[in-house]
Amino acid sequence: MEQKAKYETPLGPQKMGPQKKGFLSTLREFGPGIIAVLSMMGAGDLVTSSVSGSNYGYNLMWLLAASLIIRFVIVNVMGRYQVCNLKGQSILEGYNDVSKYFPWFLGIAILISGHLLNAYMINGAGQALAWIFNFGSPFLWSVIVVLVSLFVIGRDVYNTIEKIMKIFLGLLTIALLGLAVYALPDVGGIIKGTIGFSVPDNTGAFGVFAVALSLIGAVAGSMANFLYPYYVREKGWNGPFYKKLQRNDLLFGISAAIVINLAIWIVGAEILRPNGIEVNSLEDISRALSNQLGYLGGIVFYLGAFGILYSSVIGFANGFPKVIIDCLHIVKKERREKFGEKFEDDPLFKWVSLFILVSPIIWSVPGMPGFVAMAVFVTGLQAVTVPLVAIGLLILANKSSHLGKHKANVVENIVLVLTTVLTIWVTIQVVVGWF
Repeated sequence: MEQKAKYETPLGPQKMGPQKKGFLSTLREFGPGIIAVLSMMGAGDLVTSSVSGSNYGYNLMWLLAASLIIRFVIVNVMGRYQVCNLKGQSILEGYNDVSKYFPWFLGIAILISGHLLNAYMINGAGQALAWIFNFGSPFLWSVIVVLVSLFVIGRDVYNTIEKIMKIFLGLLTIALLGLAVYALPDVGGIIKGTIGFSVPDNTGAFGVFAVALSLIGAVAGSMANFLYPYYVREKGWNGPFYKKLQRNDLLFGISAAIVINLAIWIVGAEILRPNGIEVNSLEDISRALSNQLGYLGGIVFYLGAFGILYSSVIGFANGFPKVIIDCLHIVKKERREKFGEKFEDDPLFKWVSLFILVSPIIWSVPGMPGFVAMAVFVTGLQAVTVPLVAIGLLILANKSSHLGKHKANVVENIVLVLTTVLTIWVTIQVVVGWF
């Protein structure tokens, strides 16, 4: 039996993290990073990576690399705050210490984001299943996706979701990496695109700025970044002794995201682009793969696409309500006193979860905006929220009163500052574009 020591904090004695283990044993402990990253990826990564590859080859690969580095830094700081803060706070309680308006702003933003993000996840999952089974309308399958998800989300389901997400990760890696290997990627082009920082001329259905904005929104600016510290809390990692395990857990999840995003990008650059196919729907990608690989190519792609999309559906429907109820408990302290620290014990948790899962089905009704156009718009829209989130995190990550010696280091501060400046500029461009 593993021994766990205890140490003292202002909150009293807490358990020490697990003793050093072998690689496979440590790998089995990973979970929050896998759940959060697969939830974060969703259609945003699927669409923007394929659109970027099909329209611009490998020229914008550096944007993907930069956005994933930004995501790791931002989400790792959030996760470390959950594990190491001296006040035993959630990340949103920390934001509240920066400004009492943050819980209001983030609660509303996450509620809207949860609805819109799940809208095209459910839409895309329905399209994928309709193609795989070759009967019924995408709308019918979207309804089935929602109904099945009702039996997955709910109270005390962390372990179930973790197991499901690990299965999806294996499915995604095999399916999409297999397609990328078959496409015979141009390794030199990938390296040049990653370190070349080139900005090509606008081509295709979506311009460079729209794609760049979508990448920033999907990766660096996603409200889904807030899910990770709540899954860390659910896992039971609490105290500085879990700091290394938490960091490696997220690093493993981000590494998986790099592999999957790279695979999707390669498919766009090596299969869609040479065939002159612009990505306006999931069917565009599938058609090119079917031409190259036959019916099996389409099946493999749609299995991978379904894995990405459905993992986000259940991740959002279970995770976002935790963040929203936390915001509510910060604003209405009497609710926390009444229902306790466990978010699921608040009756509103169920209704928020149902709203984020069920209400988006209206966007799957025939005649509503297309999957790809909606994905690019929603992920780009999220970039507008990044400046406030980044500024708040920059302040919070450097509070010695909250993090002590675990506050942000020089590299993290540089990334946070640059991200803040970049996203302020992007937001100004978006607002100017609206007018």
